[in-house]
Amino acid sequence: MRKGQANAGFTLIELLIVIAIIGILAAVLIPNLLGARKRAYDAAAQTCAGALAKAAAIYKIDNPTSTTFPAYTELEGDAAKSEKYGTNSCVDANITVGGASAANYSYTVTHANGSKVYTVTESGITSVDK
Repeated sequence: MRKGQANAGFTLIELLIVIAIIGILAAVLIPNLLGARKRAYDAAAQTCAGALAKAAAIYKIDNPTSTTFPAYTELEGDAAKSEKYGTNSCVDANITVGGASAANYSYTVTHANGSKVYTVTESGITSVDK
């Protein structure tokens, strides 16, 4: 190299070290980010399950002589029912709710991309892995 001439670039070793560091960081971060997405989907399903528990309690207060609980479609139905019973959090297209009218209600809530199934009964909300 001539006197006064600046270094024009990086050496191959320097570039390989930077690429290796970036690869190590990616290997550590990607699994954590994927886990965060699953937890977010499960949180959405859990929020819906909590809303259904509250909706069933509201329904029972509004209809004290009723001996059965409504199916989810009756609680969710149109926008007016969703507002009345607070089931707006269940409108995500990937959340499915099952359960039928019964004296002791039971709703199951899952998110298509989540890893848990939530069951809502009068005694509370329980979860199990899919």
